[in-house]
Amino acid sequence: MQTDASTAIAGRCTCSAVRYHLDRPPLFVHACHCRYCQRETGAAFAVNALIESAAVMVTAGSPEAVLTPSASGRGQTIVRCPDCRIAVWSHYAGLGKAVSFVRVGTLDDPDRWPPDIHIFTESRQPWVTLGDGRPAVPAYYEAKDHWPAASLRRLGAVLKPSAR
Repeated sequence: MQTDASTAIAGRCTCSAVRYHLDRPPLFVHACHCRYCQRETGAAFAVNALIESAAVMVTAGSPEAVLTPSASGRGQTIVRCPDCRIAVWSHYAGLGKAVSFVRVGTLDDPDRWPPDIHIFTESRQPWVTLGDGRPAVPAYYEAKDHWPAASLRRLGAVLKPSAR
């Protein structure tokens, strides 16, 4: 897909050594309240924009992939800036490298992509109140129950055996 100023969504790590852009909107956005996200971010939850990995274009720097433990036991690969160590996106075992979970807080305009759903709310911090009208589920969920049809089609296209 060719990128133009109206579709590119820029992001960077804290020190700006790693810069990237997304050439299309995300498939779906999670606010994850699991304990792993809380520990990894040092915050009450992480906000991740799921997008086809081919749509994440590194424009500066050389991010470093680090395999870390995950609740599934299969690990997750966190892509970080080698200088400031900020996580800019991840790959989870379930979707492999086909889909990137971009940390919304690293986008130049993070307000542009609020969460579509709150997940793992069974472990949310008790002082976090969820009243924003978005779906909230105790653990994970079935994409077909929450994602827009266009996003499901995009996901299906990237997960085809020939696309992996």
